[in-house]
Amino acid sequence: MVGQLTIVIPAKNEVAMLPRLLESLCEQDYVGMAGTRVLVADAGSTDGTVEVALGFRDRLAVEVVPGGLPSVGRNAGAKLATTKYVLFLDADVELPEPTLLRRALWRMERRGLHLATTNIACRQGSFFDDLLYAGNNLMQRVGSFTKPFATGMFMLFDREVFWALGGFNERALFAEDYLLSKGVARQRFRIVRGRVLTTNRRFQKLGHWRMVWMFFKTMVHTWDEEYFLEDQGYWGEAG
Repeated sequence: MVGQLTIVIPAKNEVAMLPRLLESLCEQDYVGMAGTRVLVADAGSTDGTVEVALGFRDRLAVEVVPGGLPSVGRNAGAKLATTKYVLFLDADVELPEPTLLRRALWRMERRGLHLATTNIACRQGSFFDDLLYAGNNLMQRVGSFTKPFATGMFMLFDREVFWALGGFNERALFAEDYLLSKGVARQRFRIVRGRVLTTNRRFQKLGHWRMVWMFFKTMVHTWDEEYFLEDQGYWGEAG
């Protein structure tokens, strides 16, 4: 599995969070980690994100490439990948379990998967934050039997399948990760045991009930691709 992975991280003004993710990557027990390309697709950060990312070059093969909205940044990084697998991570997550990456890659290879994800937990959230992420995990589990559902917090793709599906829709203004993941064959999708940790900032900025409502509308419009191309106010307010 050595040399089989490229990691892509879209980022904008993530100087506070990105180091936690990169540090957690350094601690992964995947034997090829030190030589794995980690592409930070920067969308014009002004807070030192680029400098912080490049500061890890003594431990990770970090490169900074031009980005944009998450879908644009993810695709930009994927276009540079030549490996069998591409892992998309959000800049505000971290991998608390050092075995996660190795196990996910092992599952991809052993089962011939097209996409693998994992569970999500809140780093320092309230009861309601934990409840909403638990709901997300439940929907992912249900989706594993019906229609795959994964978020950009952790999406490990077979690179050829990723491009066969068209990559992330750069016209999508909302839930572009869900839009892509639901195109994966159910039999080729798995949820890897473990979790990534993220923040509750999405809930803080948009509010818990609005996030629930947006999630509900996403499910309702699952077959309506045009819905995802309309501005739902997510990036304007969530940032």
